[in-house]
Amino acid sequence: MVVSRQERSAAVGYAQNLLDRRAQLRSDEKAVAALAADPTARFFVIAADVPLLRRTGNGLDPLFDRAAAASFGLLKEQAFLGSDEKGPVFAVELDQPNAESEQDSGDIVRIDLRTLAVQGLLPPDVLGPLGEAKALLFWHRRHRFCAHCGERTTLASAGWRRDCAGCGAQHFPRTDPVAIMLAVRGDFCLLGRQTRFAPGVVSCLAGFIEPGETMEDAVRRELFEEAGIHVGAVRYLCSQPWPFPSSLMIGCIAESATEDLVVDTEELELVRWFSREETRAILAGTHPEGFTCPPPIAIAHHLIRAWAIDGETV
Repeated sequence: MVVSRQERSAAVGYAQNLLDRRAQLRSDEKAVAALAADPTARFFVIAADVPLLRRTGNGLDPLFDRAAAASFGLLKEQAFLGSDEKGPVFAVELDQPNAESEQDSGDIVRIDLRTLAVQGLLPPDVLGPLGEAKALLFWHRRHRFCAHCGERTTLASAGWRRDCAGCGAQHFPRTDPVAIMLAVRGDFCLLGRQTRFAPGVVSCLAGFIEPGETMEDAVRRELFEEAGIHVGAVRYLCSQPWPFPSSLMIGCIAESATEDLVVDTEELELVRWFSREETRAILAGTHPEGFTCPPPIAIAHHLIRAWAIDGETV
């Protein structure tokens, strides 16, 4: 059954994931093996964090049957992502790719996940599960040894756990929470940019949520550290799974109690207040100073639009 998704989060990139994860089957090795052997099973193939895709008459397809996936080289890790109306879906990592798997060859291409999203090369409901696959396999690549005792770990629970035979520790995939926020004060909002941004792009400020910290307090801390402003009320608006490598962006709007800025120039090269009129021009790409904002795949775009166009406030 497809449930209508009306929340703002449904519009961001990598968020449309309609797989039935069937988590209750993960501990049943025979059931998972049967799903993997099912002729309808399909596999996302990831090589060094970059998916392989097949060119088709309709565009690109990142899902392969088992024989096609195995033809690319030695498969190392495998995780069961869930099922859709066509059958089971898995993610597999190429451990030792064939030479032709490491470069574009004929109908097979390698395209990074960000490019696929920005250029709209895959439908949103395919991009979401592919982001899940990439993030999960990234975690496996970096957790092959136990953080407790240093022994090698092995895949378990259909790819959703790693077990250590040395000390018995169980390790589970991580999702790192990030607060991303639009600070507003009256008819102005606060935007900034880092040096790594494309020229002219300004965005919301953001930072990782630290241990022992609420989402709201992370928003207040980050805005004070990066821009020197004090914040009162904070309200959640939407979220975004962000597989770079495996974060959850938690989008908020925050009410600034102060206006003067003290910018952390080690983190940011520009922070300034923009009027609502200017912000609408940024969204439209018509700002007189050439400022633009991230594309619609990014949660920052939707936070900015929510305030400037939709009238959302704290």
